[in-house]
Amino acid sequence: MRAPRRLTAAAVGLTAVAAMLAACGPSEGREPVGTLAPSADADQVEVVTWWASGSEKLALDTLVTEFSAQHPSVKVVDAAVAGGAGSSAIDLLRSRLAAGDAPDTFQAHAGAELTGYVRAGQVQDLTPLYDELGLRSAFPAGLLDLLTVNGKLFAVPLDIHRANVVWANRDVLARAGLNPDTRYPTLESWFTALDALRASGVQAPLSLATTWAQVQLLETVLISDLGAPAYEGLWTGTTAWDGVAVTHALRDFAKLLTYANPDRDSLDWAAATQRVIDGEAAFTVMGDWALVAFDEANKKAGTDFTTFPVPGTDGVFDLLADTFTLPTGAPHPAGTRAWLETVASTAGQTTFSRAKGSIPARTDVTQAPFEPYQRDAMTAFVTDILVPSLAHGTAAPTGVLAAMSTATQSFTTGSTSIAQFQSALTIAAAGS
Repeated sequence: MRAPRRLTAAAVGLTAVAAMLAACGPSEGREPVGTLAPSADADQVEVVTWWASGSEKLALDTLVTEFSAQHPSVKVVDAAVAGGAGSSAIDLLRSRLAAGDAPDTFQAHAGAELTGYVRAGQVQDLTPLYDELGLRSAFPAGLLDLLTVNGKLFAVPLDIHRANVVWANRDVLARAGLNPDTRYPTLESWFTALDALRASGVQAPLSLATTWAQVQLLETVLISDLGAPAYEGLWTGTTAWDGVAVTHALRDFAKLLTYANPDRDSLDWAAATQRVIDGEAAFTVMGDWALVAFDEANKKAGTDFTTFPVPGTDGVFDLLADTFTLPTGAPHPAGTRAWLETVASTAGQTTFSRAKGSIPARTDVTQAPFEPYQRDAMTAFVTDILVPSLAHGTAAPTGVLAAMSTATQSFTTGSTSIAQFQSALTIAAAGS
């Protein structure tokens, strides 16, 4: 399989910024870790994630089972932290790292989120491990860009998720006189369908969850209206946040909110997805972790539900990647090495993604064991234009994401106007 197109402007920009930060950061001059070999500290590995419940916990458990088969003498200490779509785990992790109490490895999103840890000198260079295990050819260049700072690789990717996916209930669409197989080419055409659904009696045809999911919806609207290059330019400074194109996108975002459920701020993704599964709504925009929810409800693709890229984003893959690191000061670095070997392995990536609804980060994994949606996503990953997700820490630093999330919450709750929202996003972007 050929490597996917690079994350062009966004990836180059993130890598360049990260390189500049690392050049003057405390991570320089540390011992390389690729020479780590099994030793007395390989008896355990403490793993920090936010996969603490539901299908995510089940997926982690499958990975731990595979790890135990590959490394039976190493005990996994599951230090998962629940809450806030990962924010609780990240907050606790930051406290631990600041106190010099690093775990053996922790989950981090590729891109800007990972770069923050590199900038703080909190993760170690894994380039020698990549070279030793021959991993460079296993992952596409666009993904490697998001793991690289100052020419060095700082994390091993486990899986890939796509954020710009619409999940649709076929029966609800058919009852409204709509073709369940339609892939809407533009947001305008989608608005027409949403109007038809409302006219048929579906009061909130778009099911939406809490703030992070609203930020995710916002980024997909920006991709749709601006196009991939201009969307990437938002993160590299070549597209103005206060420009007319963004104003238009924010208006479309505001219009989508009029079709959404009023109780969205009290729902997490699973509850919002369940409304589509139960036929209370026609659509939800959710990452492909939603696949597991449909599976658990015994819903079949093509029969009960259908998926398609957010209108206007066909041919674009809104990317986030879960990765694992070797923290500075990890007490069991050889245990970490063992964990990273399993994370990077074909078997580890296959068993995990089959359980989680994601796809492997490796592009040499056979598609046969995966569901139809995942096989389509695996193909799209190597053919579509890749762009970085805002909501999931890939496009912008944590502080920028936090400020944009606050601005989004203020707007979606009616506290600010479109002009005020755009101004707040512009100010937040300047903080990068």
